[in-house]
Amino acid sequence: MRDDGTEEDVELTHVHVGDRLRVRPGGKVPVDGVVLEGRTNLDESMITGEPVPVEKGPGDRLVGATINGHGAVVMRAEKVGSQTVLAQIVQMVAQAQRSRAPMQRMADAVSYWFVLGVLAIAVITFLAWGFFGPQPRWIYAMLNAVSVLIIACPCALGLATPMSIMVAMGRGATSGVLFRDAEAIELLCTIDTLIVDKTGTLTLGKPAFHSVGAQAGFTEEEVLRIAASLDQGSEHPLADAIVAEARKRSLTLSTAADFESATGIGVRGKVEGRSVALGNTMMMIEIGADASSLLAQSEALRASGATVVFLAVEGKLAGFVALADPVKDSTPEAMRKLRDAGIRIVMASGDGLTTAKAVGAALGIDEVYAEVRPADKLALVAKLQAQGRRVAMAGDGINDAPALARADVGISMGTGTDVAMASGKVTLVKGDLRGIVRARELSERTVANMKQNLAFALVYNALGVPVAAGVLYPLTGLLLSPMFAAVAMSFSSVSVVTNALRLRAA
Repeated sequence: MRDDGTEEDVELTHVHVGDRLRVRPGGKVPVDGVVLEGRTNLDESMITGEPVPVEKGPGDRLVGATINGHGAVVMRAEKVGSQTVLAQIVQMVAQAQRSRAPMQRMADAVSYWFVLGVLAIAVITFLAWGFFGPQPRWIYAMLNAVSVLIIACPCALGLATPMSIMVAMGRGATSGVLFRDAEAIELLCTIDTLIVDKTGTLTLGKPAFHSVGAQAGFTEEEVLRIAASLDQGSEHPLADAIVAEARKRSLTLSTAADFESATGIGVRGKVEGRSVALGNTMMMIEIGADASSLLAQSEALRASGATVVFLAVEGKLAGFVALADPVKDSTPEAMRKLRDAGIRIVMASGDGLTTAKAVGAALGIDEVYAEVRPADKLALVAKLQAQGRRVAMAGDGINDAPALARADVGISMGTGTDVAMASGKVTLVKGDLRGIVRARELSERTVANMKQNLAFALVYNALGVPVAAGVLYPLTGLLLSPMFAAVAMSFSSVSVVTNALRLRAA
């Protein structure tokens, strides 16, 4: 859609970031972006695996290649080409399918010694039949030695793990779970402890404004205006809610200077020439602001599950802003299933202790750590690992990235920041924690499938090689011709592939 109001159909490669595009009824969303005008329902099953159409309106995000329903919307392109969700999914799946699981390295080592062993058996078979077999000895020697080499071809061993990994990657992608590499699949089923972030992971990550409080010398609107002015440069969901409320009230926002994000505790900068800090109690302690006068009021709000951030101006407390971030509808079911699976669940949040405990109590999470910084989350992962636990970390923000990278398996939300997704080994496209349950079940079945394939290939060769060498000849007078050995060898590979394809129904 041109600036002059005209419309033109263009090649997808000619779409750029910032372009306004009209998505017609029944058409595909061309690139990732956000709805500017109109309402519709989108079929996002290709991304999330959920068949129910999702309602979209102004401000909602669109994923390229999803299918529009009966409505027409105008969108703004935000990610094109290799930056779109679909392109990244394709890239991640392709990269993961090329990766090697630890079990594959074991299979490669076994294959190496297996080949040497088979060559030795073929030589022994050739010499044994040549010197001690019936006439024509050397003809029998050649046929049996060749049969040993053919039937013992390690194709089945080579296919045992890659086929299982490839099928599992595809199955996971259709369910909205992306594995970065084969190792992640193999490790996930061994996890016994899960650390979860709160905002954006357990909750929707779309906080709504709740209330504002002011200290003497400040009005509530002034506290909200200053907080929103500072938060314009923040990526945090809480900041979006504060800015949105200020604009809703038609407050005039100022430009913040020297903006700095103290990840995990808040933000600071200069607004209208004054030093301003906005964050939790840790931030207030760090800058020397006394928040004791508002603690009782803020604790009451936190006890109801609200998140409270304090505002300090020139090192003195000015007020607070309270925001409510509802728990995702799918989170209680996910927590219950994970507990039933024997997983120890730990919450680590940058929010205040009262808020974190309120959310934890609602979800049945007893082990709660609050007001933690990124370094604290990292230390918590290391501490649990030192206790012999196999730890997974689930998060969506920049403050979760170090812990995601340190955990045995980092699980990032597809609705979160790019840094978090780059740090995790598993990505839940829709940010639904039930995906962890599905991913863990798929991991268990995949590892079991790989073991079945390896066992079948080894047992098959252990039985087939002696038969091809002619050990049954003295008892039955039967020999295995090279032609039948070739058929048997192919059958072993087909069996391994067929067994791996069963994972499509996982």
